[in-house]
Amino acid sequence: MIIPIASDHAGFETKEKVKQILEELGHMPVDYGTHSDDSVDYPDFAVQVAEKVDSGEHGKGILVCGSGQGMCMTANKYSNIRAALVYDETSARMTRQHNNANVLCLPGRQMDPDKLQQIVEIWLDTDFDGGRHERRVNKIKSLTENN
Repeated sequence: MIIPIASDHAGFETKEKVKQILEELGHMPVDYGTHSDDSVDYPDFAVQVAEKVDSGEHGKGILVCGSGQGMCMTANKYSNIRAALVYDETSARMTRQHNNANVLCLPGRQMDPDKLQQIVEIWLDTDFDGGRHERRVNKIKSLTENN
């Protein structure tokens, strides 16, 4: 799977690790920056990944910033995005099973490097449960359909 990925300066190191994990899992990360730990504005990078997933060009994307929150808030401005802040294995699983999240947002400054691989693997490998959760995801979607 081709997976667009981006970070700000605070998430740069974690993003580089995630790219390596993705390649080891047989995926192709497409890096939209930033390419160093020099200070940048996270929205400039979040929109690049969000646009690729929002348009349907790619099914999933990954964003990393210091807390994960800024990237998540920015990505969720797009109508087809369900970005989720994920910080452990349980949140990785639940955001896919119950929310059908399509953008993984990681807190680069707070991410446990030993759990990073597990989180990425779980998030990518977990399917959406559908059923009653489909109704709820559709209610979220309806909030942006008429705006």
